[in-house]
Amino acid sequence: MPVEKILVPVHDNGCDDEALRLAGEIARVNKATVHALYVIEVKRDLPLDAEIAQETSKAEKVLHHLEQLGKELKCSVEATLLQARDVGPAVVQEAVERGSELIVMQMPYKKRFGSFTLGDTIPYILKNAPCQVILCRDAMTPDIKNGSTHA
Repeated sequence: MPVEKILVPVHDNGCDDEALRLAGEIARVNKATVHALYVIEVKRDLPLDAEIAQETSKAEKVLHHLEQLGKELKCSVEATLLQARDVGPAVVQEAVERGSELIVMQMPYKKRFGSFTLGDTIPYILKNAPCQVILCRDAMTPDIKNGSTHA
């Protein structure tokens, strides 16, 4: 699959490194650019451009770490921080604006009310993305296999 631009939405959920590693391998083969995107979800009672220092600091650390990981992986990683009401539409819009040909996402295994769930963001991206999407789900942890987890 020849691609030049790969978008990797990240959110410090423990899966970001694996998503970047996968995108980096694809990027090296295709001499593509990887774009790491961190979207801060802004509550509706705040202005969209509100200063959210704690979230911004966390996001900047995550993005800096991923830029460093990109250097280790020998692939070009550009990092962007956005604030939006909803993550899914922000990721899709960024993919459109950047002309991304691939979105690579990794997600933890999550349960809600006893059943596996994709949440709201991933189905939105899968339905609306203008390009191919690779979604990798982490393995179940022992706690989840035994049903003793909480969502």
